[in-house]
Amino acid sequence: MAASDLPSKPAPWRLDGNSSLLLVVDMQEKLVPAIHRKEEIVSNICLLLRLASILDLPVMLTTQYQRGLGATIPEIASLASGLEPVDKVEFGCFGNDLFCRRLKDRFPRANTILLTGIESHICVAQTALGALEQGYLVHVASDAVGSRSESNWQVGLRRMERAGALLSSTEMMLYELLGQSGTAEFKAILPFLKS
Repeated sequence: MAASDLPSKPAPWRLDGNSSLLLVVDMQEKLVPAIHRKEEIVSNICLLLRLASILDLPVMLTTQYQRGLGATIPEIASLASGLEPVDKVEFGCFGNDLFCRRLKDRFPRANTILLTGIESHICVAQTALGALEQGYLVHVASDAVGSRSESNWQVGLRRMERAGALLSSTEMMLYELLGQSGTAEFKAILPFLKS
């Protein structure tokens, strides 16, 4: 293939910090303890939240029936201070009117959802499907989503991928959004990569 045959613009699925939004779904006090690989998932979401802060990426949080299932866990809430989660009873975020309005009104440039949270086969999967139906590109951080069982985590990932979501990982997202080493942004996240 000659250089002239290559597309003139980057592929639409390449992450761009100017049009991406980090979405953290339902990381709540009464849900997280039962999740398979919960420590890894929490750690990876925290890393993505740190990156979002460094790169000034927009972030949205959700809770599922907060009155019954509790608030966002402290580890996540402390890195998203000032953000009020959208509380919902719908499993998929795009079924909630407040979520959709807030997304459109506050983040009109966002066309890519960086998806994290729980549970992979329920709220995360239904959110991915809703986002895809609305025309968003969806990147799922496969190591930052989870379910109570490994099998449901895997089924959720397969379903989202077959529907058109792109499976990624925390480090893939992080390095793709950073683009290069040696920058102030890379130096700011580096201590958290070494831990």
